[in-house]
Amino acid sequence: MDLKFSNAEPFADERDAVDRLLGTSESGWHGGERDEKDHRRAHSGRSQSRRHLVMEALHAVNDRVGWISPGALNYIGKRLGIAAADVYSVATFYAMFSTNMRPKRIVHVCTDIACMARGSKEVCADLEKRLGPAGAMSGWKHSPCLGVCERAPAALAVEAGDPPHEHLIGPATADEVVLALNNGPVALAAEAPPGMAVPQAGQEGLMLLKRVGKVDPESIDDYLATGGYAGLRRAFEMGPGKVISEVKDSRLMGRGGAAFPAGIKWESTAKQPATPRYLVCNADESEPGTFKDRAILEGDPFALIESMTIAGYAISAERGYIYLRGEYPRAYRMLSNAIARARGRGFLGDNVMGTGWSFELEIRRGAGAYICGEETAIFNSIEGYRGEPRSKPPFPFEAGLFNKPTVVNNVETLCNVPLIMQMGGAEYAKIGTEGSTGPKLFCVSGNLVRPGVYEVPFGATLGDVIKLAGGVPQGRKLQAVLLGGAAGVFVRADELHIPLTFEGARANNATLGSGVVLAFDDTVDLPAILLRIASFFRDESCGQCVPCRVGTVRQEEALLRIMRNGRDTAAKERNVGLLRDVGLVMKDSSICGLGQAAWNAVESAIDRLGVLEKSR
Repeated sequence: MDLKFSNAEPFADERDAVDRLLGTSESGWHGGERDEKDHRRAHSGRSQSRRHLVMEALHAVNDRVGWISPGALNYIGKRLGIAAADVYSVATFYAMFSTNMRPKRIVHVCTDIACMARGSKEVCADLEKRLGPAGAMSGWKHSPCLGVCERAPAALAVEAGDPPHEHLIGPATADEVVLALNNGPVALAAEAPPGMAVPQAGQEGLMLLKRVGKVDPESIDDYLATGGYAGLRRAFEMGPGKVISEVKDSRLMGRGGAAFPAGIKWESTAKQPATPRYLVCNADESEPGTFKDRAILEGDPFALIESMTIAGYAISAERGYIYLRGEYPRAYRMLSNAIARARGRGFLGDNVMGTGWSFELEIRRGAGAYICGEETAIFNSIEGYRGEPRSKPPFPFEAGLFNKPTVVNNVETLCNVPLIMQMGGAEYAKIGTEGSTGPKLFCVSGNLVRPGVYEVPFGATLGDVIKLAGGVPQGRKLQAVLLGGAAGVFVRADELHIPLTFEGARANNATLGSGVVLAFDDTVDLPAILLRIASFFRDESCGQCVPCRVGTVRQEEALLRIMRNGRDTAAKERNVGLLRDVGLVMKDSSICGLGQAAWNAVESAIDRLGVLEKSR
């Protein structure tokens, strides 16, 4: 097939948005006038090195206009030297981008599991009466989890323009959604301060959350006055090899769900002969019920900047990327400010702290794709491709971002590193248990009195954490807890003794996953929650591999049949058998963790809760 550019031209605002990002150039290859022959050949290899700006260019246009026209797709392709069809394939992969005309003002209303438990259904019903069915032209849309679960039900109001305006609303009401659509997000009341996400804010003894709610997250002086950059100074005193040794001694396990030893990952990358090496922070926490990283990014952003600088030094990287979920506008502003201020004080850039070593950080925004939380899908997204996972091997430490050795850690994992530098790996390992060391953050939400991010040492029980959050409201009864998020498992109300450690969860056929503790009281329709989880995985499957692409659809279909024909016992047994078969195939043969875990919650609901028996 001969793919070439159409005659569609960008709107003036679209052209200006792209030119502001990429700059203007007299070179035909980089965006000037070109003839038909120029469209069909590459004049140099330089064009390929600019593909990594595709996502940023799409964001620039989408933020400015509200959607991306065929002319804009053409222009981005011409500026970056790739086919417009290629740009289109990327733009249509991400839920936050639109290639169809839509209003400049849109409100995304969360209908995911945490918000379902706190009244999103009623908010949507009210909006349908007032604005019509959900859809872009109605001004409001249903949305998967927005990462504001402690303030559920949540919504994200967006207004395209120069500059664009974005505002997370929580708890959201129909009145606020209508106000945002009529007058814009700027008309809304100010967002709750970052410390509101942390009920423990200000308490003595906190380690990862000690600054949240206590210091100005935009002030590097406040950060320095509370021990900031002491860890980096200590790292420079030790040298890269000793830094890695201390992280290994700490037995720090990854906090993103896979629980892989961080020190081993760093050491494996540092030993690779290929250069340059890269560091990627996975800040795309899109697991329904997960919001712990957001609390740090908004309330203590300099902690991540310092942590990444230490990690970059340890593996001899000169550049790091923060892959930030697109639904976190305040986190984006806070991180952008922190990077600029750290660079201005000599903590980033050339000759960091006079050591002769240089390190830079860039933020790359996601755009609504849960799959990009998978470590190799992040690479593809940053490089300007669809966020599809890669087959392994090679592993990221061998050939990751731009095919170079790469370390990927999430925000919480990295923010443990300054603690390890200051107290030493062996001392850090004394916190928690033998197999799960250090402090741990849990995202506690659902039908609880005080939802939020809680910090406890590894070893606390599920009941301890629920008690910290005030338990279920008076007069209500705990029905079940979803542990680990949509890819986790349901546990019964009589299993609150489960230790919240990696080994304790495994021993109880559970998982900590991304640290989600989502409680449901007896007012919640659990079969509907289960169906929403299945719908989430169907929507978020990248479609690359057959087991996941087909299996997630078949899983949702079987659940729908069971719930619609609950009195037909024979049919229910056949569909449960089908669910088991499909789940086993997804678990055994999907390329990545999305398909492998898509059956977990359904399986636990059937076997642990008997939830489908309640569908009659």
